[in-house]
Amino acid sequence: MCCVIASVLIFGPRIALIIWWLLRPGLFGQVFDSLLVPVLGFLLLPWTTLMYLVAAPGGISGLEWALLIVAFLVDLGAYGGGAYGNRNRWRR
Repeated sequence: MCCVIASVLIFGPRIALIIWWLLRPGLFGQVFDSLLVPVLGFLLLPWTTLMYLVAAPGGISGLEWALLIVAFLVDLGAYGGGAYGNRNRWRR
């Protein structure tokens, strides 16, 4: 079950970004100035990139900033959760 949750955290937002880009490629051009930022977001911070796509077209205000911070924390948790779960495996 843990592998399923980890797979959803890692691949879920990336699949959503690909589908969203295929359906509405103009939104990416409206939100991002260059191709570098969404590609790096796709690779490194997919939840934050996905939330930024949701929040940015209307302007980012108080609630959107809170949601962006939560998305960033989910990205960090997706990377750091595996390290925390495996902390006892490397003890000698």
